[in-house]
Amino acid sequence: MYPFNYHKPASVSEAVSLFRNADDPMYLSGGMTLIPTMKQRLAAPTDLIDLSGIPEVSGIEVSADRVRVGAFTRHNDVVRSPEINKTLPVLSHLAGLIGDNQVRNRGTIGGSVANSDPSADYPAAVVGLGATVYTQDRSISGDEFFLNLFETALHPGEIITHIDFPVPTRAAYQKFPNPASRYAVVGVLIAEFAGTIRVGVTGAGPCACRASGMEEVLNQNLTVAALDAVEVPDAGFNSDLHASAEYRAHLVKVMARRALADLLGQ
Repeated sequence: MYPFNYHKPASVSEAVSLFRNADDPMYLSGGMTLIPTMKQRLAAPTDLIDLSGIPEVSGIEVSADRVRVGAFTRHNDVVRSPEINKTLPVLSHLAGLIGDNQVRNRGTIGGSVANSDPSADYPAAVVGLGATVYTQDRSISGDEFFLNLFETALHPGEIITHIDFPVPTRAAYQKFPNPASRYAVVGVLIAEFAGTIRVGVTGAGPCACRASGMEEVLNQNLTVAALDAVEVPDAGFNSDLHASAEYRAHLVKVMARRALADLLGQ
């Protein structure tokens, strides 16, 4: 690890000011990706800006039609929240599948979403539930947030403050986990909003995306059997030592069938 300057601001405005006045700064949220990357000397920020001392980016607010999660909310806080478990149980279920207990005690939802790891779980919820990502300056539609591998719509210096998740009629999430890291080789979230189906996929391609072909079919016929007719092309999918692009395309369909079966109570 290379030397760096450490800062712990008390407000979003102070954090942004520190970022703008540093040579090559990085924000630190849970640090589940950043710290190992720095230890391996694959990242060398001049300044590390720790967001853990900013109360305004933590916390959970739940209403009848929306769940608002502060960016610094830990994964296990989402897992254990009685309000989320009652109003949006799919989000608690998804958070409980992330890594192991140590990771869930440290990792944050904002850090995960901002990182846009292709195999992270939360991006499937952001896309599949049609969430809105808020920063100190603006709001960003979940459909427009993830751009590419580790690339998002965030501008330099922007901080995610909270994420709003609309509450669906019902939803389900299934993933095929890497047995070592528990990252999603492929994960699929299916949500129904007053008869309209959304499908979010993570792990398959460079970043989370919607499965428009599945959505089109399921909006016409909401049955597991209807997915048999859906073709999932592997063009542009990830191919690595964990799974080929072809196998990931197969898993998208398998996980979608499992998620839909859960959603329908089958």
